[in-house]
Amino acid sequence: MKITATIITFNEERNIARAIESLRCCDEILIVDSGSTDRTTELAENLGARVIEANWRGYAGQKNWAADQASHDWVLSLDADEALSEGLEAEIWSLKKSGPRHDGYTMPRLARYMGRWILHSGWYPDRKLRLYDRRQAKWVGDFVHESVAVKGGVGHLQGNLLHFTCESLAEHIKTMERYTTLAAQELASRRIQVPLSRVLFSPAWAFLQSYFLNRGFLDGPEGLTISYMAAFYTFLKYTKARNMS
Repeated sequence: MKITATIITFNEERNIARAIESLRCCDEILIVDSGSTDRTTELAENLGARVIEANWRGYAGQKNWAADQASHDWVLSLDADEALSEGLEAEIWSLKKSGPRHDGYTMPRLARYMGRWILHSGWYPDRKLRLYDRRQAKWVGDFVHESVAVKGGVGHLQGNLLHFTCESLAEHIKTMERYTTLAAQELASRRIQVPLSRVLFSPAWAFLQSYFLNRGFLDGPEGLTISYMAAFYTFLKYTKARNMS
């Protein structure tokens, strides 16, 4: 079982070294870059990764194209702001030794937000399917929240995939502006009508769900911020969708 790790990038010099250095269990590291103007590709090449420049195809399209360029059929797909924990790396080493019993594997994703690991707020375990046989799986999702669809069986790893998210509230707001636009475009493309009542009441429900039902209060001040931003995300998404319809 040989594995190619794929990472799609655009101006990720802050994150790329950490991601690549966590991938010692992979036989190839492939970076598909869409026009970075910082040191992303230089750093990646210096760390032994194979770098390909490619035009942007959307999140799912870019990740499928990256998988097609891999030297091996088994693909481990990471985002640039992610890294394998030591426990997850050890599991993958063990899986390579024993051989896969499934066509894809999920792993829990643990997020670090403004300096704190988030264990509640609906953010954990946040399982993601990232290790898969490209002959039996592909990325789906036209706009945002892309995921891997597997034809065969799916196994589950227990080690954490580490996700290094926003370091500041300003960074969170900037990221949210982009993703709410994509989410609104997805709703508009599916011709889903957004009534005013959804704009008015869904944000409050998003806050209550994150802070109370998902115990965001146990994540301290960061949990409160996450819950508030979940409400704001919901408001922006639906407001933008209404303006697009």
